[in-house]
Amino acid sequence: MRGIYNSVTDIRRKVFAEIARMAYGDNIDYAKKIEEIPYEILPGTKAKYRNSIFLERAIIGERLRLGMGLPVREMSEYGALSDGIEESVIATKYYDDPLINIVKFACNACPEKKVFVSNACQGCLSHQCTEVCPKDAIHIVNGRSLIDQDKCIKCGRCMDACPYSAIVKIERPCAASCGMDAITSDEDGKAQINYDRCVSCGQCLVNCPFGAIVDKGQIFQTIYAMKTGHDVIACVAPAFVGQFGPSVTPDKLKNALMTLGFSDVVEVAIGADLCTVEEAADFLNKVPEKQPFMATSCCPAWSVMAKKDFPQFADYISMALTPMVLTARMVKKDNPNAKICFIGPCAAKKLEASRRSVRSDVDFVLTFEEVMGMFEARAVDLEQIVAGEELIAGTNDGRGFAVSGGVAKAVKDVIEKEHPDIQVKVQAAEGLKNCRTMLMMAKAGRLNGYLLEGMACPGGCVAGAGTLQPIPKSSAAVKRYATQNEKKTSDESSFAHRLHELVD
Repeated sequence: MRGIYNSVTDIRRKVFAEIARMAYGDNIDYAKKIEEIPYEILPGTKAKYRNSIFLERAIIGERLRLGMGLPVREMSEYGALSDGIEESVIATKYYDDPLINIVKFACNACPEKKVFVSNACQGCLSHQCTEVCPKDAIHIVNGRSLIDQDKCIKCGRCMDACPYSAIVKIERPCAASCGMDAITSDEDGKAQINYDRCVSCGQCLVNCPFGAIVDKGQIFQTIYAMKTGHDVIACVAPAFVGQFGPSVTPDKLKNALMTLGFSDVVEVAIGADLCTVEEAADFLNKVPEKQPFMATSCCPAWSVMAKKDFPQFADYISMALTPMVLTARMVKKDNPNAKICFIGPCAAKKLEASRRSVRSDVDFVLTFEEVMGMFEARAVDLEQIVAGEELIAGTNDGRGFAVSGGVAKAVKDVIEKEHPDIQVKVQAAEGLKNCRTMLMMAKAGRLNGYLLEGMACPGGCVAGAGTLQPIPKSSAAVKRYATQNEKKTSDESSFAHRLHELVD
Protein backbone atom coordinates (compact mmCIF):
# COMPACT_ATOMS: atom_id res chain seq x y z
CA MET A 1 0.00 0.00 0.00
CA ARG A 2 2.91 2.34 0.66
CA GLY A 3 3.84 4.53 -2.29
CA ILE A 4 0.59 3.81 -4.17
CA TYR A 5 -1.70 6.79 -4.65
CA ASN A 6 -5.15 5.38 -3.88
CA SER A 7 -8.55 6.55 -2.71
CA VAL A 8 -7.49 6.59 0.96
CA THR A 9 -4.46 8.71 0.07
CA ASP A 10 -6.66 11.00 -2.01
CA ILE A 11 -9.08 11.60 0.88
CA ARG A 12 -6.24 12.27 3.29
CA ARG A 13 -4.61 14.81 0.94
CA LYS A 14 -7.91 16.58 0.28
CA VAL A 15 -8.56 16.97 4.00
CA PHE A 16 -5.10 18.46 4.54
CA ALA A 17 -5.58 20.84 1.62
CA GLU A 18 -8.99 22.00 2.84
CA ILE A 19 -7.72 22.66 6.36
CA ALA A 20 -4.87 24.69 4.91
CA ARG A 21 -7.20 26.54 2.55
CA MET A 22 -9.45 27.43 5.48
CA ALA A 23 -6.46 28.67 7.48
CA TYR A 24 -5.12 30.81 4.64
CA GLY A 25 -8.53 32.36 3.99
CA ASP A 26 -9.61 35.78 5.22
CA ASN A 27 -12.75 36.65 7.18
CA ILE A 28 -13.69 32.99 7.58
CA ASP A 29 -16.41 31.78 9.91
CA TYR A 30 -14.47 28.68 10.90
CA ALA A 31 -17.37 26.93 12.63
CA LYS A 32 -19.52 27.29 9.52
CA LYS A 33 -16.71 26.44 7.13
CA ILE A 34 -15.73 23.15 8.77
CA GLU A 35 -19.36 22.02 8.52
CA GLU A 36 -19.31 22.78 4.78
CA ILE A 37 -16.03 21.10 3.84
CA PRO A 38 -17.33 17.48 3.80
CA TYR A 39 -19.88 18.56 1.19
CA GLU A 40 -17.17 20.27 -0.85
CA ILE A 41 -14.89 17.23 -0.78
CA LEU A 42 -17.80 14.84 -1.50
CA PRO A 43 -20.44 16.74 -3.50
CA GLY A 44 -23.65 15.30 -4.85
CA THR A 45 -25.92 12.55 -3.60
CA LYS A 46 -24.15 9.35 -4.54
CA ALA A 47 -21.56 7.57 -2.43
CA LYS A 48 -18.16 7.25 -4.05
CA TYR A 49 -16.29 4.87 -1.74
CA ARG A 50 -18.81 3.29 0.65
CA ASN A 51 -22.50 2.44 0.66
CA SER A 52 -23.66 5.79 2.03
CA ILE A 53 -22.72 9.38 1.20
CA PHE A 54 -23.71 10.32 4.75
CA LEU A 55 -21.21 7.84 6.20
CA GLU A 56 -18.50 9.11 3.86
CA ARG A 57 -19.08 12.70 4.93
CA ALA A 58 -19.16 11.74 8.59
CA ILE A 59 -15.73 10.13 8.23
CA ILE A 60 -14.40 13.21 6.44
CA GLY A 61 -15.74 15.26 9.34
CA GLU A 62 -13.78 13.30 11.92
CA ARG A 63 -10.65 13.54 9.80
CA LEU A 64 -11.13 17.31 9.69
CA ARG A 65 -11.48 17.51 13.45
CA LEU A 66 -8.36 15.45 14.05
CA GLY A 67 -6.49 17.47 11.44
CA MET A 68 -7.38 20.56 13.46
CA GLY A 69 -6.01 18.91 16.60
CA LEU A 70 -9.46 18.24 18.05
CA PRO A 71 -10.57 14.92 19.61
CA VAL A 72 -12.58 12.36 17.69
CA ARG A 73 -16.23 12.35 18.77
CA GLU A 74 -18.05 9.52 20.48
CA MET A 75 -20.48 7.80 18.10
CA SER A 76 -23.16 7.54 20.75
CA GLU A 77 -23.26 11.22 21.67
CA TYR A 78 -24.62 14.20 19.77
CA GLY A 79 -22.11 16.82 18.81
CA ALA A 80 -21.62 19.35 16.05
CA LEU A 81 -18.62 18.93 13.80
CA SER A 82 -17.48 22.39 14.85
CA ASP A 83 -17.64 21.71 18.60
CA GLY A 84 -14.48 23.04 20.22
CA ILE A 85 -13.11 24.61 17.06
CA GLU A 86 -12.40 27.86 18.85
CA GLU A 87 -9.81 25.94 20.88
CA SER A 88 -7.85 25.32 17.67
CA VAL A 89 -8.05 28.81 16.15
CA ILE A 90 -4.83 29.80 17.89
CA ALA A 91 -1.16 30.21 17.01
CA THR A 92 0.10 27.69 19.56
CA LYS A 93 -1.52 24.32 20.19
CA TYR A 94 0.33 21.22 21.32
CA TYR A 95 -0.79 17.71 20.53
CA ASP A 96 -3.13 16.19 23.07
CA ASP A 97 -3.20 12.46 23.76
CA PRO A 98 -4.06 10.30 22.01
CA LEU A 99 -2.15 11.28 18.88
CA ILE A 100 -3.25 8.23 16.86
CA ASN A 101 -7.02 7.70 16.74
CA ILE A 102 -9.47 5.19 15.30
CA VAL A 103 -12.63 6.50 13.67
CA LYS A 104 -14.80 3.58 14.70
CA PHE A 105 -17.48 3.93 12.05
CA ALA A 106 -14.80 3.92 9.34
CA CYS A 107 -13.32 0.64 10.61
CA ASN A 108 -14.22 -2.45 8.61
CA ALA A 109 -13.94 -4.78 11.65
CA CYS A 110 -11.38 -6.81 9.73
CA PRO A 111 -10.78 -10.36 10.97
CA GLU A 112 -7.90 -10.95 13.30
CA LYS A 113 -5.08 -13.32 12.32
CA LYS A 114 -6.51 -16.45 10.73
CA VAL A 115 -5.17 -19.33 8.65
CA PHE A 116 -7.71 -20.94 6.32
CA VAL A 117 -7.94 -23.22 3.30
CA SER A 118 -8.92 -21.47 0.08
CA ASN A 119 -10.79 -22.84 -2.93
CA ALA A 120 -7.43 -23.62 -4.51
CA CYS A 121 -7.21 -26.80 -2.42
CA GLN A 122 -6.98 -29.78 -4.78
CA GLY A 123 -7.64 -32.50 -2.20
CA CYS A 124 -4.29 -34.06 -2.97
CA LEU A 125 -3.31 -37.56 -1.89
CA SER A 126 -0.23 -36.59 0.14
CA HIS A 127 -2.12 -34.36 2.59
CA GLN A 128 1.12 -32.66 3.58
CA CYS A 129 -0.74 -29.99 5.52
CA THR A 130 -2.11 -32.56 7.96
CA GLU A 131 1.31 -34.16 8.40
CA VAL A 132 3.12 -30.97 9.45
CA CYS A 133 0.44 -29.49 11.72
CA PRO A 134 1.77 -29.62 15.31
CA LYS A 135 -1.70 -29.35 16.87
CA ASP A 136 -3.69 -31.84 14.76
CA ALA A 137 -5.84 -28.92 13.64
CA ILE A 138 -6.23 -30.00 9.99
CA HIS A 139 -8.52 -32.78 8.84
CA ILE A 140 -9.79 -33.97 5.50
CA VAL A 141 -13.50 -33.36 5.05
CA ASN A 142 -15.19 -34.39 1.79
CA GLY A 143 -11.79 -34.76 0.19
CA ARG A 144 -10.54 -31.25 1.11
CA SER A 145 -8.50 -29.88 3.98
CA LEU A 146 -10.33 -28.08 6.78
CA ILE A 147 -8.69 -26.18 9.66
CA ASP A 148 -10.14 -26.32 13.16
CA GLN A 149 -9.75 -22.68 14.22
CA ASP A 150 -10.00 -23.57 17.90
CA LYS A 151 -6.86 -25.69 17.63
CA CYS A 152 -4.92 -23.65 15.06
CA ILE A 153 -1.97 -21.66 16.46
CA LYS A 154 -1.30 -19.79 13.16
CA CYS A 155 2.24 -21.15 12.88
CA GLY A 156 2.05 -21.26 9.08
CA ARG A 157 3.66 -24.67 8.62
CA CYS A 158 0.73 -25.91 6.59
CA MET A 159 1.04 -22.88 4.30
CA ASP A 160 4.66 -23.74 3.59
CA ALA A 161 3.88 -27.41 3.03
CA CYS A 162 0.94 -27.01 0.64
CA PRO A 163 2.16 -27.66 -2.95
CA TYR A 164 -0.65 -25.51 -4.37
CA SER A 165 -0.25 -22.51 -2.01
CA ALA A 166 -3.91 -23.11 -1.22
CA ILE A 167 -3.62 -22.25 2.48
CA VAL A 168 -3.71 -18.55 3.27
CA LYS A 169 -3.06 -16.44 6.33
CA ILE A 170 -4.91 -13.15 6.64
CA GLU A 171 -4.44 -10.55 9.34
CA ARG A 172 -5.89 -7.15 10.06
CA PRO A 173 -3.43 -4.84 8.22
CA CYS A 174 -3.22 -2.29 11.02
CA ALA A 175 -2.36 -5.00 13.54
CA ALA A 176 0.13 -6.65 11.18
CA SER A 177 1.98 -3.36 10.76
CA CYS A 178 2.07 -2.62 14.50
CA GLY A 179 5.41 -3.60 15.94
CA MET A 180 4.08 -3.21 19.48
CA ASP A 181 1.08 -5.57 19.19
CA ALA A 182 -0.96 -2.62 20.42
CA ILE A 183 -4.02 -3.19 18.20
CA THR A 184 -6.77 -5.62 19.14
CA SER A 185 -10.54 -5.82 18.64
CA ASP A 186 -13.33 -4.37 20.72
CA GLU A 187 -16.62 -6.16 21.43
CA ASP A 188 -17.89 -5.20 17.96
CA GLY A 189 -14.80 -6.43 16.16
CA LYS A 190 -13.60 -2.89 15.53
CA ALA A 191 -9.93 -2.10 15.95
CA GLN A 192 -8.85 -0.56 19.24
CA ILE A 193 -5.46 0.74 20.36
CA ASN A 194 -3.83 -0.11 23.66
CA TYR A 195 -2.24 3.25 24.34
CA ASP A 196 -0.06 1.79 27.06
CA ARG A 197 1.68 -0.10 24.26
CA CYS A 198 1.40 2.39 21.37
CA VAL A 199 4.53 4.42 20.55
CA SER A 200 2.84 6.55 17.83
CA CYS A 201 5.04 5.31 14.99
CA GLY A 202 2.04 5.74 12.66
CA GLN A 203 2.53 2.57 10.64
CA CYS A 204 -1.07 1.53 11.35
CA LEU A 205 -2.53 4.73 9.94
CA VAL A 206 -0.81 4.28 6.57
CA ASN A 207 -1.54 0.56 6.39
CA CYS A 208 -5.29 0.65 7.08
CA PRO A 209 -7.00 0.10 3.68
CA PHE A 210 -10.17 1.78 4.99
CA GLY A 211 -8.53 4.98 6.22
CA ALA A 212 -9.99 4.46 9.68
CA ILE A 213 -6.87 5.43 11.63
CA VAL A 214 -5.93 9.10 11.79
CA ASP A 215 -3.35 11.21 13.59
CA LYS A 216 -3.84 14.76 14.77
CA GLY A 217 -2.38 17.72 12.90
CA GLN A 218 -1.16 21.30 13.30
CA ILE A 219 -1.57 22.61 9.74
CA PHE A 220 -4.12 25.18 10.80
CA GLN A 221 -2.11 26.49 13.76
CA THR A 222 1.08 26.76 11.72
CA ILE A 223 -0.62 28.89 9.07
CA TYR A 224 -2.52 30.88 11.68
CA ALA A 225 0.79 31.77 13.37
CA MET A 226 2.13 33.05 10.06
CA LYS A 227 -1.02 35.07 9.42
CA THR A 228 -0.90 36.68 12.84
CA GLY A 229 2.61 38.04 12.32
CA HIS A 230 4.89 35.35 13.75
CA ASP A 231 8.08 34.38 12.01
CA VAL A 232 7.76 30.64 11.48
CA ILE A 233 11.01 28.91 10.54
CA ALA A 234 10.85 25.54 8.81
CA CYS A 235 13.34 22.93 10.00
CA VAL A 236 13.35 20.19 7.37
CA ALA A 237 14.30 16.59 8.10
CA PRO A 238 16.97 14.87 5.97
CA ALA A 239 14.32 12.62 4.37
CA PHE A 240 12.96 15.59 2.37
CA VAL A 241 14.87 14.72 -0.81
CA GLY A 242 12.40 14.09 -3.65
CA GLN A 243 9.36 14.04 -1.34
CA PHE A 244 7.58 16.88 -3.16
CA GLY A 245 8.30 15.45 -6.60
CA PRO A 246 11.29 15.50 -8.93
CA SER A 247 10.86 19.19 -9.72
CA VAL A 248 11.47 20.29 -6.11
CA THR A 249 15.18 19.61 -6.02
CA PRO A 250 17.21 20.50 -2.90
CA ASP A 251 18.16 23.85 -4.42
CA LYS A 252 14.46 24.70 -4.87
CA LEU A 253 13.15 23.52 -1.50
CA LYS A 254 13.77 26.77 0.39
CA ASN A 255 12.00 28.92 -2.21
CA ALA A 256 9.13 26.41 -2.37
CA LEU A 257 8.53 26.48 1.38
CA MET A 258 8.83 30.25 1.58
CA THR A 259 5.92 30.54 -0.88
CA LEU A 260 3.83 29.01 1.90
CA GLY A 261 4.76 31.77 4.34
CA PHE A 262 7.76 30.35 6.17
CA SER A 263 10.27 33.07 6.98
CA ASP A 264 13.31 30.83 6.64
CA VAL A 265 14.27 27.21 6.02
CA VAL A 266 16.96 25.22 7.85
CA GLU A 267 18.02 21.61 7.31
CA VAL A 268 17.83 19.30 10.29
CA ALA A 269 20.95 17.54 9.03
CA ILE A 270 22.71 20.22 11.10
CA GLY A 271 21.18 18.76 14.24
CA ALA A 272 21.95 15.25 12.99
CA ASP A 273 25.63 16.21 12.86
CA LEU A 274 25.52 17.59 16.39
CA CYS A 275 23.70 14.47 17.60
CA THR A 276 26.40 12.35 15.97
CA VAL A 277 29.22 14.22 17.69
CA GLU A 278 27.50 13.87 21.07
CA GLU A 279 26.71 10.17 20.62
CA ALA A 280 30.27 9.46 19.47
CA ALA A 281 31.61 11.07 22.65
CA ASP A 282 29.11 9.12 24.77
CA PHE A 283 30.07 5.82 23.16
CA LEU A 284 33.77 6.40 23.71
CA ASN A 285 33.17 7.41 27.31
CA LYS A 286 30.79 4.60 28.29
CA VAL A 287 31.33 1.45 26.18
CA PRO A 288 32.41 -1.04 27.40
CA GLU A 289 33.79 0.30 30.71
CA LYS A 290 30.52 1.73 32.08
CA GLN A 291 27.91 -0.16 30.08
CA PRO A 292 27.98 -3.14 27.69
CA PHE A 293 26.53 -1.34 24.66
CA MET A 294 24.93 1.94 23.61
CA ALA A 295 21.77 2.51 21.57
CA THR A 296 21.00 5.55 19.42
CA SER A 297 18.33 8.02 20.48
CA CYS A 298 17.11 9.89 17.39
CA CYS A 299 14.00 7.76 16.61
CA PRO A 300 11.43 8.50 19.35
CA ALA A 301 9.24 5.47 18.62
CA TRP A 302 12.23 3.13 18.86
CA SER A 303 13.54 4.65 22.09
CA VAL A 304 10.09 4.58 23.72
CA MET A 305 9.64 0.95 22.69
CA ALA A 306 13.04 0.04 24.13
CA LYS A 307 12.25 1.70 27.45
CA LYS A 308 8.80 0.09 27.63
CA ASP A 309 9.87 -3.46 26.83
CA PHE A 310 13.45 -3.44 28.14
CA PRO A 311 13.46 -1.00 31.07
CA GLN A 312 16.74 -2.49 32.28
CA PHE A 313 18.39 -0.97 29.20
CA ALA A 314 16.95 2.54 29.63
CA ASP A 315 20.29 3.94 30.76
CA TYR A 316 22.03 2.38 27.76
CA ILE A 317 20.06 4.46 25.27
CA SER A 318 21.98 7.60 24.40
CA MET A 319 20.86 10.72 26.21
CA ALA A 320 21.82 12.87 23.22
CA LEU A 321 19.12 15.27 22.10
CA THR A 322 17.51 14.32 18.79
CA PRO A 323 18.38 16.15 15.55
CA MET A 324 14.97 17.86 15.61
CA VAL A 325 15.49 19.29 19.09
CA LEU A 326 19.12 20.29 18.56
CA THR A 327 18.29 22.11 15.32
CA ALA A 328 15.25 23.83 16.81
CA ARG A 329 17.14 24.86 19.93
CA MET A 330 19.97 26.37 17.88
CA VAL A 331 17.60 28.25 15.57
CA LYS A 332 15.66 29.63 18.54
CA LYS A 333 18.85 30.84 20.19
CA ASP A 334 19.51 32.86 17.06
CA ASN A 335 15.84 33.85 16.59
CA PRO A 336 14.28 33.94 20.07
CA ASN A 337 10.96 35.39 18.87
CA ALA A 338 10.46 32.90 16.06
CA LYS A 339 8.33 29.79 16.08
CA ILE A 340 9.85 26.52 14.89
CA CYS A 341 8.06 24.11 12.57
CA PHE A 342 9.69 20.72 12.10
CA ILE A 343 8.80 19.23 8.71
CA GLY A 344 9.52 15.56 8.30
CA PRO A 345 8.30 12.04 7.65
CA CYS A 346 7.43 11.03 11.20
CA ALA A 347 4.23 10.81 13.24
CA ALA A 348 6.17 10.03 16.43
CA LYS A 349 7.94 13.40 16.20
CA LYS A 350 4.56 14.96 16.97
CA LEU A 351 4.55 13.04 20.22
CA GLU A 352 8.16 14.00 20.96
CA ALA A 353 7.44 17.69 20.40
CA SER A 354 4.54 17.50 22.86
CA ARG A 355 6.85 16.58 25.74
CA ARG A 356 7.13 19.40 28.24
CA SER A 357 10.91 19.30 27.98
CA VAL A 358 10.71 19.93 24.22
CA ARG A 359 7.75 22.30 23.91
CA SER A 360 9.88 25.41 24.31
CA ASP A 361 12.04 24.32 21.37
CA VAL A 362 9.55 22.98 18.79
CA ASP A 363 6.21 24.71 18.21
CA PHE A 364 4.79 22.71 15.29
CA VAL A 365 5.39 19.35 13.65
CA LEU A 366 4.09 18.73 10.14
CA THR A 367 4.61 15.75 7.87
CA PHE A 368 5.63 16.03 4.24
CA GLU A 369 2.11 14.96 3.30
CA GLU A 370 0.56 17.75 5.37
CA VAL A 371 2.87 20.30 3.76
CA MET A 372 1.83 19.03 0.34
CA GLY A 373 -1.71 19.92 1.38
CA MET A 374 -0.48 23.46 2.03
CA PHE A 375 1.04 23.62 -1.46
CA GLU A 376 -2.30 22.53 -2.93
CA ALA A 377 -4.21 25.06 -0.87
CA ARG A 378 -1.97 27.89 -2.10
CA ALA A 379 -2.14 26.58 -5.67
CA VAL A 380 1.65 26.53 -5.82
CA ASP A 381 2.93 25.26 -9.15
CA LEU A 382 5.92 23.27 -7.98
CA GLU A 383 7.15 22.92 -11.56
CA GLN A 384 7.67 26.69 -11.69
CA ILE A 385 9.69 27.04 -8.49
CA VAL A 386 13.06 28.57 -9.34
CA ALA A 387 16.34 27.39 -7.92
CA GLY A 388 17.70 29.40 -5.03
CA GLU A 389 19.89 28.94 -2.02
CA GLU A 390 20.73 25.28 -1.64
CA LEU A 391 20.77 23.73 1.82
CA ILE A 392 24.42 22.78 2.31
CA ALA A 393 24.94 23.22 6.06
CA GLY A 394 24.62 19.52 6.88
CA THR A 395 27.38 17.02 6.15
CA ASN A 396 26.94 13.88 4.08
CA ASP A 397 26.72 11.73 7.21
CA GLY A 398 24.12 14.08 8.71
CA ARG A 399 22.03 13.78 5.57
CA GLY A 400 22.28 9.99 5.78
CA PHE A 401 20.28 9.86 9.04
CA ALA A 402 17.12 9.39 6.97
CA VAL A 403 17.89 5.81 5.92
CA SER A 404 18.32 2.71 8.02
CA GLY A 405 21.93 2.33 9.11
CA GLY A 406 22.71 6.00 8.54
CA VAL A 407 22.82 7.05 12.18
CA ALA A 408 25.18 4.28 13.21
CA LYS A 409 27.37 4.94 10.15
CA ALA A 410 27.70 8.61 11.09
CA VAL A 411 28.73 7.82 14.68
CA LYS A 412 31.10 5.07 13.56
CA ASP A 413 32.72 7.37 10.97
CA VAL A 414 33.46 10.08 13.55
CA ILE A 415 34.90 7.66 16.12
CA GLU A 416 37.08 5.78 13.67
CA LYS A 417 38.28 9.00 12.03
CA GLU A 418 39.40 10.47 15.35
CA HIS A 419 40.56 7.12 16.80
CA PRO A 420 41.91 4.97 13.95
CA ASP A 421 42.85 2.25 16.40
CA ILE A 422 39.19 1.68 17.37
CA GLN A 423 36.84 -0.45 15.29
CA VAL A 424 33.22 0.23 16.17
CA LYS A 425 30.93 -2.78 15.95
CA VAL A 426 27.46 -1.85 14.72
CA GLN A 427 24.09 -3.59 14.74
CA ALA A 428 21.16 -1.85 13.02
CA ALA A 429 17.50 -2.87 12.98
CA GLU A 430 14.52 -1.39 11.14
CA GLY A 431 10.92 -2.02 12.12
CA LEU A 432 9.95 -2.42 15.76
CA LYS A 433 9.72 -6.20 15.62
CA ASN A 434 13.29 -6.41 14.36
CA CYS A 435 14.34 -3.84 16.94
CA ARG A 436 12.89 -6.05 19.66
CA THR A 437 14.84 -9.02 18.31
CA MET A 438 18.01 -6.94 18.39
CA LEU A 439 17.44 -6.08 22.05
CA MET A 440 16.80 -9.73 22.85
CA MET A 441 20.23 -10.44 21.38
CA ALA A 442 21.66 -7.68 23.56
CA LYS A 443 19.93 -9.17 26.59
CA ALA A 444 21.62 -12.47 25.85
CA GLY A 445 24.99 -10.71 25.85
CA ARG A 446 25.60 -11.21 22.14
CA LEU A 447 25.99 -7.49 21.36
CA ASN A 448 28.38 -6.39 24.08
CA GLY A 449 30.62 -3.60 22.84
CA TYR A 450 28.22 -2.70 20.03
CA LEU A 451 26.55 0.49 18.90
CA LEU A 452 22.88 -0.34 18.32
CA GLU A 453 20.75 1.65 15.90
CA GLY A 454 17.00 1.29 16.03
CA MET A 455 14.52 2.65 13.48
CA ALA A 456 10.80 2.10 14.04
CA CYS A 457 9.88 2.32 10.37
CA PRO A 458 11.05 -0.41 7.96
CA GLY A 459 13.60 1.38 5.79
CA GLY A 460 14.26 4.18 8.24
CA CYS A 461 12.81 7.70 8.31
CA VAL A 462 12.11 7.57 4.56
CA ALA A 463 9.38 5.06 5.44
CA GLY A 464 7.69 7.28 8.01
CA ALA A 465 3.93 7.64 8.07
CA GLY A 466 4.05 11.16 6.60
CA THR A 467 6.06 10.47 3.47
CA LEU A 468 4.87 10.92 -0.10
CA GLN A 469 7.14 8.75 -2.22
CA PRO A 470 7.78 5.01 -2.52
CA ILE A 471 10.31 3.89 0.08
CA PRO A 472 12.96 2.43 -2.28
CA LYS A 473 12.85 5.58 -4.42
CA SER A 474 13.23 7.84 -1.39
CA SER A 475 16.02 5.76 0.06
CA ALA A 476 17.98 5.91 -3.20
CA ALA A 477 17.47 9.68 -3.45
CA VAL A 478 18.70 10.30 0.10
CA LYS A 479 21.74 8.05 -0.34
CA ARG A 480 22.62 9.89 -3.54
CA TYR A 481 22.18 13.27 -1.86
CA ALA A 482 24.38 12.12 1.02
CA THR A 483 27.39 11.94 -1.31
CA GLN A 484 27.21 15.45 -2.75
CA ASN A 485 28.52 17.67 0.04
CA GLU A 486 32.17 18.60 0.41
CA LYS A 487 31.87 17.99 4.15
CA LYS A 488 31.77 14.25 4.67
CA THR A 489 31.69 13.41 8.38
CA SER A 490 29.72 15.09 11.15
CA ASP A 491 32.80 16.40 12.99
CA GLU A 492 33.41 18.65 9.96
CA SER A 493 30.13 20.50 10.60
CA SER A 494 30.43 24.29 10.79
CA PHE A 495 28.15 24.14 13.84
CA ALA A 496 29.98 21.50 15.87
CA HIS A 497 31.42 24.18 18.16
CA ARG A 498 27.90 25.16 19.23
CA LEU A 499 27.01 21.80 20.73
CA HIS A 500 28.02 22.82 24.24
CA GLU A 501 25.65 25.80 24.30
CA LEU A 502 22.69 23.60 23.26
CA VAL A 503 23.11 20.76 25.75
CA ASP A 504 24.25 22.60 28.89
